[in-house]
Amino acid sequence: MALARAKDYNQLLKPNLSGMVVFSSVIGYLMAPNIPFSWHDQGMWMRVITLFIGGMMVTGGANTINQVLERESDKLMQRTKMRPLPDGRMGDTEAWIFAAVLGISGALLLAYCFNPLAGAISFFSLLLYAFAYTPMKKVHPVAVLIGAIPGALPPLIGWVAATGHFSAGGWVLFSIQFFWQFPHFWAIAWVAFDDYSRAGMRMLPTRERETKFTAVQCMMYSAVLIPMALVPHILHLTGNAGMLVCAAAGVMYFGASIIFYFHNDYKSARRVMFASFIYLPVVLLALIIDKV
Repeated sequence: MALARAKDYNQLLKPNLSGMVVFSSVIGYLMAPNIPFSWHDQGMWMRVITLFIGGMMVTGGANTINQVLERESDKLMQRTKMRPLPDGRMGDTEAWIFAAVLGISGALLLAYCFNPLAGAISFFSLLLYAFAYTPMKKVHPVAVLIGAIPGALPPLIGWVAATGHFSAGGWVLFSIQFFWQFPHFWAIAWVAFDDYSRAGMRMLPTRERETKFTAVQCMMYSAVLIPMALVPHILHLTGNAGMLVCAAAGVMYFGASIIFYFHNDYKSARRVMFASFIYLPVVLLALIIDKV
């Protein structure tokens, strides 16, 4: 019984998705100029672990609220109908309590262990994701734009956790993750179009899947990431190798979007989706490995 309930809570957390998001906050923290990166600095790694735990708590809280608000819609989609809430294995009150404890505790942990600004941004991210992005998904495709903001805040939160203030480096990391999300979201929405349609969610920038407008938008946003690879180097955040890897990853992402435009089918949409899965971790790792 306890194991089954633990699995239900784990589903609310969405650990795979949350882990990637929070990983970007760790990179933002380590990229800050006042944080000397060292594999042997135990104090640094303790702070990194604390940041990761706090980020996972806030993100898990946001994901739980998302599932509470979408419990009826989730019943209509194949990939979500067996989640704890739509399947009836968990009640709304229990989920709300779980979300509140996680979200508030995570934000307070970041505020206490790092600085109040980092905690405030993390809690703002939770509110924006849960109460603006989630309900807007059934209203207008602008939901993707709204969702891209909390989705891009983690590296900025990490940067602010390290520095205590906003600065150009943090905003650059935010921008890279912000533009990365649009082809990522739209490729997933194209692949899962039937599921989303049954639930009344409007995630594509057009009402029809067959049009090439979605692919055009993917090309536009992924193309931005190619010249953006120069900016961290210009700001002396990363060296030549980091810049080249980021640029190559951008070209790869853009190339997948071009193929999506010409083929406009399930296979090419999945190619963009997998390219997005490759792009972000490769870029984040390249930046930190070649940190100046």
